[in-house]
Amino acid sequence: MDPGAVVALALLLTRMYAPLTALATARVEVMSALVSFERVFEVLDLEPLVAEKPDARPVPAGPVSVEFDGARFSYPSADKVSLASLEEVANLDTRGGVEVLHDVSFRAEPGQTVALVGSSGAGKSTIAQLVPRLYDVDGGAVRLAGVDVRDLTAGSIRETLGMVTQDGHLFHDSIRSNLLLARPEAAEEELWDVLRRARLDDLVAALPDGLDTIVGERGYRLSGGERQRLTIARLLLAQPRVVILDEATAHLDSTSEAAVQAALGEALHGRTAVVIAHRLSTVQTADASW
Repeated sequence: MDPGAVVALALLLTRMYAPLTALATARVEVMSALVSFERVFEVLDLEPLVAEKPDARPVPAGPVSVEFDGARFSYPSADKVSLASLEEVANLDTRGGVEVLHDVSFRAEPGQTVALVGSSGAGKSTIAQLVPRLYDVDGGAVRLAGVDVRDLTAGSIRETLGMVTQDGHLFHDSIRSNLLLARPEAAEEELWDVLRRARLDDLVAALPDGLDTIVGERGYRLSGGERQRLTIARLLLAQPRVVILDEATAHLDSTSEAAVQAALGEALHGRTAVVIAHRLSTVQTADASW
């Protein structure tokens, strides 16, 4: 054989090797895909614990009150909210049903700030999760503007409520994109306005890429106080009628806390608010406390 034919044959054999190997392992890949699809469909077939009624209506227009009326709640057991295959166990824990809220009643009037204070594990964050209907109460009622949240549409509840937690989530994207999650149609001037009100405009203006600066996964390129203020700016852009603050100043130093407190003052102005905190500085301006 000519040298050229030998080289061509070697190259052709090399080109054929990868497809032949893939064909030999195709059955294994197909079987793995089928198993994966079965697990995906198992998740899709799970019945949601919170469902919207067919005749659900939006939150009434105007100022909104938040009311708990004899609310009782216990977290569901693992077998109701998950699958054994996802948890990598043979059988899910069936324990549950221990009541964590017992006949809770309070009312935050429109424009009023109500503070919830208590030891860890007292149920403060559970109350915060019941207002946006992440869970449904087992007894009693949670009402927005006098209407049980179970009778309201999920979309209108999301538009009405804004929440800031102690670990505000930021996506691995630009500052602009993280803000526009609250209101995609917002103009550039509105973005700078909420950053100014959140005491963050000078920092963003000093960054090389400004609003197009990538914040990193969960905002790791920003400090704790800067992340909190950015989530507050996002809340200000959304303009919710009800604000829930769940330990929004926890784990902050005194300097960062002062900046966040100033931003929270902007966020709470004229809005109904439920504030959960351990620090006296966070709740001392509240209209009422429980």
